[in-house]
Amino acid sequence: MDVIRFIKDWTLPVAMGAGAVLYLVFAFTPQLDEAATALGPFFAAILPLFMFLVLFVTFCKVDFRQLRPVAWHGWVVLFQVLFVGVIMAILVYGEGLSKCDTLSSYPRTPAPSYPRVTGWYGGAKVLMEALLMCCISPCATAAAVVTQKLGGSLEQMTTYTFLSNFLTVLLAPVCFPLIEKGADITFMAAFTKILHEVFLVLVMPMALAYVVKHYVKPLHRRIVSVRDLSYYLWACSLMIVTGTTVKNIVHAQVSVWLLSAIALLGLIVCIVQFAVGRYIGHYFGHTQEAGQALGQKNTAFAIWLSSAYLNPLSSVGPGCYILWQNIVNSVEIWQQRKLARR
Repeated sequence: MDVIRFIKDWTLPVAMGAGAVLYLVFAFTPQLDEAATALGPFFAAILPLFMFLVLFVTFCKVDFRQLRPVAWHGWVVLFQVLFVGVIMAILVYGEGLSKCDTLSSYPRTPAPSYPRVTGWYGGAKVLMEALLMCCISPCATAAAVVTQKLGGSLEQMTTYTFLSNFLTVLLAPVCFPLIEKGADITFMAAFTKILHEVFLVLVMPMALAYVVKHYVKPLHRRIVSVRDLSYYLWACSLMIVTGTTVKNIVHAQVSVWLLSAIALLGLIVCIVQFAVGRYIGHYFGHTQEAGQALGQKNTAFAIWLSSAYLNPLSSVGPGCYILWQNIVNSVEIWQQRKLARR
């Protein structure tokens, strides 16, 4: 019983640890090379399915009539834009001071095909791009799952998730061409591509949940009767994402100092965003919701964005952010369970 209770209280760290260990075992055991080659595409293919199922199960519990913006949404959006603006100012100003040549020919593919980094277009710029991705990425679709477990409003979090995703759709096409002058990206092309990703990951499961809730009620009752189903589905997806992140870090051709700086500053950004969100929320009586809204990020989406449009090494930033935000989530859930037992 103690083992089961430990797994329930610390599901997220257990999932992340399992993902990291499994990748390292397959990566550094020669006898498992064939299995690793076969399983890699499989896990890459099922990750979107897990994300879809997490949202579908979560949306089955939503009261769609209560999906409307509230006051704290606007303040959280304002501070997200402010954080992005500060980092963009540093990036653009640093680029103006740099005497280095523009690095625009590196391959935009995931690890291990990373470019060599030097000067401002190396370590410093990659570091700031990594921090940018930790701020510009939208609210995690799983934030509603955590908020529900913490006793917050599922409807308010679902509404903000939509607002946050569309905010990212607007910010990313504007910011990325200013950072990477050689990036083959136009506003409309980036807008439509990112909007397509948001539609598949966010709108489709919501539409399906609406249909099931109102027209397939026996299935709906069966789904909502399974306690914490979306939470454990999210843990499975987190295990896969963590394995991918460890892969990016292992194959990153940069110094340990740069990776450490990205991880440390990512931790600081994570704490600041959670703290600012909770500070905003306590004025409106929704501390948990606002904290999760600003602090919990869709890191899988951020990793895809950084790999596609920025230096692929910047994906290490949201990769490390996965660890920090889920440590915060795990502590919050543990405290909530402890309070419930009392």
